[in-house]
Amino acid sequence: MKKKYLALALTAFLCSHSYAQDSNAKEIDDKYVENDVVSLAGKKGFSFSTKAGDFLFKPYALVQTSLSFNRYDDQGLESLYARNWANSGFAIPNAILGFTGKAFGKVTFNLSLNAAKSGAALLQQAWFDVALKESFRIRVGKFKTPFMHAYLTTLGETLFPVLPSSVAGGVLMPYDINAVKPSIATGFDLGVQIHGLINGKWNYQLGIFNGTGIDVNSATKGMCDDHKCLPQLLYSGRLVYMPKGEMPATQGNPNNLKEDKMQFGVSTSYNAEAEDHSSSDWRIGAEFAMVKNRFYFAAEGYYMNMHFTEIMHKDKDLNYWGAYAQAGYFVTPKLQAALRYDIFDRNGTDKGGLLNMPAIGANYYFVGSNLKLQMMYQYLGRTGHDTQTDRDNDGVGLSRHSVTAMLQFTF
Repeated sequence: MKKKYLALALTAFLCSHSYAQDSNAKEIDDKYVENDVVSLAGKKGFSFSTKAGDFLFKPYALVQTSLSFNRYDDQGLESLYARNWANSGFAIPNAILGFTGKAFGKVTFNLSLNAAKSGAALLQQAWFDVALKESFRIRVGKFKTPFMHAYLTTLGETLFPVLPSSVAGGVLMPYDINAVKPSIATGFDLGVQIHGLINGKWNYQLGIFNGTGIDVNSATKGMCDDHKCLPQLLYSGRLVYMPKGEMPATQGNPNNLKEDKMQFGVSTSYNAEAEDHSSSDWRIGAEFAMVKNRFYFAAEGYYMNMHFTEIMHKDKDLNYWGAYAQAGYFVTPKLQAALRYDIFDRNGTDKGGLLNMPAIGANYYFVGSNLKLQMMYQYLGRTGHDTQTDRDNDGVGLSRHSVTAMLQFTF
């Protein structure tokens, strides 16, 4: 009898568990349940949920292992005494473990730890989002700031294993200012944001952040010295028009080769008295992206103005800009070819010279889309510099030839 009751109890448990999974498929695929790391589109995966569907808890992971070879010029690119081959070998760019979910039909949440980082960057994301309605949502915590399609793409679905240098690379400054080497991108930060989708075509994001980036998890800001009534924070906004409906945040997904979407976007931000209170940085960007069946294309341009505070005694602003265009095409349902051309005015508009960085790559997907191999080659070119010294200095820290292979696993 005991065995009979045990069998009946086990059968009831399995049936109820199966019912919960099936009845919540839409909850798992709900666009509000997002994490910016791995795509949940079309994936049930491993999750916990209630039968009513009012609560969902879904763990996820992303692990990336890369092998890179970087060749530098004889002089000036890495240091005065640089080796030609440096910064090469194996690396783990990201090792992310997190969970995302939904509660009470209106609140979504996400937390992720990146074991490949250290310090405050170990906490990659920690936020909750309240969807009062589709056109008005409130997000609070640590998450991606609303600037640049390249950064807002789901981390595991990028076209290349590394971001364009004009996005993530630090600019060069003629002044010796401690700890100041900002990039045009603003990345992850702590703050609050209102956002929403209007009429299925307009997406807006307005946020206020610390402006200290992913490496700081504490409150360190005060009031501006030059703007007496303005807190020393990052004020950011983005507006995107999607004429064919909401576009997924992907640059290639073999499970979804039947999309026909595009978007046009503009974004801006003002980081009041940033960089150790040395300058107020204004950024502006414009973006276009589209996906048509197997084809993906994106192009972006961005600009940054650094206006120095009065205590710095610098009368002249510094201005920088960058742009890239990239395209990908699934030659087969598993093999995606990739091209990119990247331009970076790294030394400022008051000096001659540009960096131009063409790249070619390929992505191959195993085991559905859970295992992904990415390969790329990038060349560093320099043009228009006034002197050879300017030419050498403009490439400091960047390799002339770079080859990267990265294997990525997600669930």
